Amino acid sequence: MTAASGRTGRPPLTEERKAAIRLEIARAAVDLFVGQGVAATTGEQIGRAVGVSARTVWRYFPSKEACVRPLFEAGIEEIAGCLRAWRPGRPLAEVLTRAVPADSRLVAGPDRATIGALVRLTRDEPGLRAVWLQSYDAAEPTFARALAERAGVSADELGPTVQAAMFNAALRAAMEHYAWRIDEEGADATTAETELTATLSSALTLVASGLA
Repeated sequence: MTAASGRTGRPPLTEERKAAIRLEIARAAVDLFVGQGVAATTGEQIGRAVGVSARTVWRYFPSKEACVRPLFEAGIEEIAGCLRAWRPGRPLAEVLTRAVPADSRLVAGPDRATIGALVRLTRDEPGLRAVWLQSYDAAEPTFARALAERAGVSADELGPTVQAAMFNAALRAAMEHYAWRIDEEGADATTAETELTATLSSALTLVASGLA
C-alpha cells in the first residue's frame, strides 16, 4: 500500500515505541548476562529473546554491554523531581526512598536480586563498568539543575554542581555496597528489597548534611 505522501511500507515508530523496544532489549540483555555471562551472550541471542533481529539490536545500541544502559539510567527524572521537592528539615533519605519503590525505578525492570547480580558484573566486566559509570555521568547535570532550582540559584554556580557530585557518588556507592554485600551473604527477593532501601537510606543520611 502506498501512502498519500508516496512512502511505502510500515509507518515510522514513535519515540514512545522506540523507548519501549530499548527497554525490552535491555531487560533481555540483563537476564542473559546474569544467567550465562557477558562473554557467552551474543546480539543474536538478545534479539531472539525480544523477537527482533540482531541488526535491530545494533540499531539501538553500539555494543551488547550498552544494551543495559536504559536500566541503569531509569528513574533519573523521578529522582530529580524528589530533589526539587525536598524541603528543609525533611530527611533526604525519606524523600528519595519514595523514588525507589518495588518497581525498581532507580534501576527499572528486573527484581532487586537480579539488579544486584548485574551491578556485581560491573566489577569484572570492563564494558559493563564503563556503561555503569557513564550512566552516573549522564545523571549528574540533571541532579545539579534540580538542586539549583531547589535553592533558587543558577545551575551554572559551583554549589549545585558539587552537591550533585556528592549526591551522585552516594547513590553509586550505596548501589555497589548493596550488590557486593548481597553477593557475599546471599538473599531472597524480599531481603534484597529491604537491604537496598536500608543501604540507600544510610548513604543519603551521610551525605545530606553537605546538601542541606
